[in-house]
Amino acid sequence: MHLSTILPLLSLTTLALSTPKIHNNHHGPRDIAFSAYPSSSSGPLRPLSTPPPAHRNLGHAIVHNNCKFPVYLWSVASTVLPERTLLPNDKYTEVFRENPDTGGIAIKISTNRDGLYTSAPQMIFAYNLSSTKERGLRQDKVWYDLSDVFGDPLVGHPVSLTPSEPLISWKNGVPPAGSQVRAVDASTDLVLSLYIVKESGYVLQYTHPPNCPCHKNPNHHHNHQQTPSLLNHVKRRMSTPVDPSREKEYAFEMAASSIRFGPGATKEVGMDFTNLGAKRVCIVTDSNVAKLNAMKQAVEGLTREGIEFTIFDKVRTEPKDSSIKEAIAFAKPYKPDAFLAVGGGSVIDTAKLMNLYTVFPEADFLDFVNAPLGKGLPVDRPLLPLVAVPTTAGTGSETTGTAIFDLVSKKAKTGIAHRNLKPTLGICDPLNTRTMPSAVHAASGLDVLCHSLESWTAIPYNERTPRPTNPINRPAYQGANPISDIFSLAALRATVKYLPRAVRDPNDHEAQSEMLLAATLAGVGFGNAGVHLCHGMSYPISSQNPGYKHAGYEVDHPIIPHGVSVAVTAPAVFRFTAASNPDRHLAAAEAFGVDISNVKRESAGEVLGAAIAEFLVTLGDQPRGLKDLGFKAADLEGLVEGTIPQQRVLMLAPSLSKELEAERGELRSLLEQSLDY
Repeated sequence: MHLSTILPLLSLTTLALSTPKIHNNHHGPRDIAFSAYPSSSSGPLRPLSTPPPAHRNLGHAIVHNNCKFPVYLWSVASTVLPERTLLPNDKYTEVFRENPDTGGIAIKISTNRDGLYTSAPQMIFAYNLSSTKERGLRQDKVWYDLSDVFGDPLVGHPVSLTPSEPLISWKNGVPPAGSQVRAVDASTDLVLSLYIVKESGYVLQYTHPPNCPCHKNPNHHHNHQQTPSLLNHVKRRMSTPVDPSREKEYAFEMAASSIRFGPGATKEVGMDFTNLGAKRVCIVTDSNVAKLNAMKQAVEGLTREGIEFTIFDKVRTEPKDSSIKEAIAFAKPYKPDAFLAVGGGSVIDTAKLMNLYTVFPEADFLDFVNAPLGKGLPVDRPLLPLVAVPTTAGTGSETTGTAIFDLVSKKAKTGIAHRNLKPTLGICDPLNTRTMPSAVHAASGLDVLCHSLESWTAIPYNERTPRPTNPINRPAYQGANPISDIFSLAALRATVKYLPRAVRDPNDHEAQSEMLLAATLAGVGFGNAGVHLCHGMSYPISSQNPGYKHAGYEVDHPIIPHGVSVAVTAPAVFRFTAASNPDRHLAAAEAFGVDISNVKRESAGEVLGAAIAEFLVTLGDQPRGLKDLGFKAADLEGLVEGTIPQQRVLMLAPSLSKELEAERGELRSLLEQSLDY
């Protein structure tokens, strides 16, 4: 066989085995037939990738959902394009594209909304665009294949894929022996049509997923009756969803670290590790905190208890993936049986990830990173004990299962979120925040402000989809719920009252203590409800920093503190989200001291946005928008594209469109409004 024939075949094989980890499995009955055939008229085409050069006449990969239930689709290469929902009769189209890193493209289809990242059954339409020269002329071909992994998502009858010679046909769902790879001229449109066939050849379009027992059991009946009452429910969008991946959540969970709060509590940390049975502790801190009393007390406590320890003091403020990997490489060979984090959110987040990858030493770094930038795998076993001693009043990281860092290659901030990451114990000692500079008090406090505002206004937990098929997959960020509401609103009120005092007067120890408590309360609130737009947009704002260096941070590199990057979009964000729940936004405005007795509900957004802007101005020394951070209008597209992958938080954003292009437009508008306020 000629090398030009072998290489595309090997590329498709490699692609089918690429991330997320998959295992080819064609066994079992099928109800869905897929066909890929040339189409001269396939409806409006919507390319989702950068078009190839105009001189190449390239066709399209098209997926047409003829079923009467939605399916979910991802175009996977070296990066994963955002998930697309194909409702009945929807089409997905992309121009054939090359990807040298993976050797091809895999269009993966599942009936589960999170199926790509939860090992749900997936159908894979893979293709590889390759070029050869024959008699001096360039010849473009597309090699393609059809397969499934983790089982067939659309269980059932034989599968066929055309055009191909011989026809790819899996009788009774069993693939024939030998290669399934075929090739066509690259100008051809390949259309993958999803439909269901019976032995007689009649087309059936089920109104519920094919994994329902009725497709295998003739004694299972639905007894559907389209009563006027049911039809009214459908019109009101309140019917029971027909696809499990569209079912709304019905439960929420409450998870937080144990918290010890009080001045002087740091001195107890040595006894805590003795009580935990720890013998070998890795202390994590940064070069500044290493000189402070909090670190001195931690070391003395472990020494008194006779516990062996080592110190990693190279944590980077606003960590990058490289600094996280350096910390992990330090921890692994030491093989600690517990961790102690002494510092701000960057230190605590770094310690969480050192803990994670010490327990999972063979894991790839991206295995647990939030999708779509990583694989988003669940942390399926407990980690080592981690005690967190915060020295700033901001992130609330001592209470949460979230760790954030810059993924430099993607120019995006991302992270890992799972309940098993949360510290075993958070020791919140107000004495440890007394050395914070005023600017750090301000920036950290703004993070508390937005944690509380975003978790208070997030979509309700019972509006979130999909409902997890296994409770281990229930996200840490669940949406607003009755318990998180208590913590979030209390934190908001405390921040409005005490943050200006803590910033203005370094000797106002009451305000400093109350802000540490507010940070912890907000951590419990957002750690279970989640955050949304301010944080989603803050990640690219920080990672795409045009060169801004905050005067209040003693670092040798440009830095936009996390709290600053979050707050700069807050006035625009809450003007936008208010229509989703005016009453909540008015309650938030009231926390800022606004008299809402005569405010109309439709004015909630303007009132809250103005209150936030006034608070930021009054606080002092805050950038009055993205322009003050060095961003220009030309930078906004990059910020939009850096925000799009933050689906973990964007899914909780009220009022944000679920359609990709509409979402892009809304994000662009919010960033434009945030250039100045």
